[in-house]
Amino acid sequence: MSTATLERPTTGPSRIARVRSLATAETRLLLRNRTALVNSVVLPLLLVAVVPVLGLGDGDTPLGPLLMQASVGITLIYLTYYNLVTTYVARREDLVLQRMRTGELTGTEVLAATAAPTLLVSIGQILVVAAGVLVLGEWTAPADVVLPLVAVLGGVVLMVLLAAASTSFTRTPEAAQITTLPIVLVNTALSGILYPLSIFPEALATVARSLPVTPVIELLQLGLAGTTWDGEVVSGGELWSSALQPLAVLAAWIVVGAVVAAKGFRWAPRR
Repeated sequence: MSTATLERPTTGPSRIARVRSLATAETRLLLRNRTALVNSVVLPLLLVAVVPVLGLGDGDTPLGPLLMQASVGITLIYLTYYNLVTTYVARREDLVLQRMRTGELTGTEVLAATAAPTLLVSIGQILVVAAGVLVLGEWTAPADVVLPLVAVLGGVVLMVLLAAASTSFTRTPEAAQITTLPIVLVNTALSGILYPLSIFPEALATVARSLPVTPVIELLQLGLAGTTWDGEVVSGGELWSSALQPLAVLAAWIVVGAVVAAKGFRWAPRR
């Protein structure tokens, strides 16, 4: 047998190129679906606008950090998580995910590329609110620049994993309206997005601090306003020591989400 026959065939497009190509196709699908696009853009902004109008949140926290916290939390829950559940399930039921896996794309590349448009819209939403806060003159210098970035990045990763995990018990895109309710409603009410955890009874506040989105909000509070979940003002070394628990909770949820998603995610519909 000649040496030539043992040589591997020329490799196809690079991993980045493959992901970019699929992400572009997913973006076109999102832009064509006007209902999904309007819901993705308008609903989170309306929910954020409710915070100052209804006087929700902590009266001691400046409006700027309060709006940014609400923006990140609501965007992660209603846009990133919910949209990705419906998108993953729709692609699965249409056999798109199964066909993609038979090609050069790996499972991780398929999931990442499918999530790319939603993630771009999510980041865009947060930046729009940040620009609005700046225009309104409510922007204040953050107590720490790193913590908000860690909060957003960790929250995005967690929502992608939770969305993938939630597809295991979501049979159709329509069913996502029901199956996502526990995560959506509980985290909206108890993660500190609308109401500070300090107003809750101690036992309930302890439970709330263990929810998936709560550590994201805690890290944002620390980084943007320099306050802990119970309203204590901290700075310097105290800032990062106060961040240890929410960082640990966020990391734990990411591990749980990754394990559940790896074991429960289905690439083809149940027949």
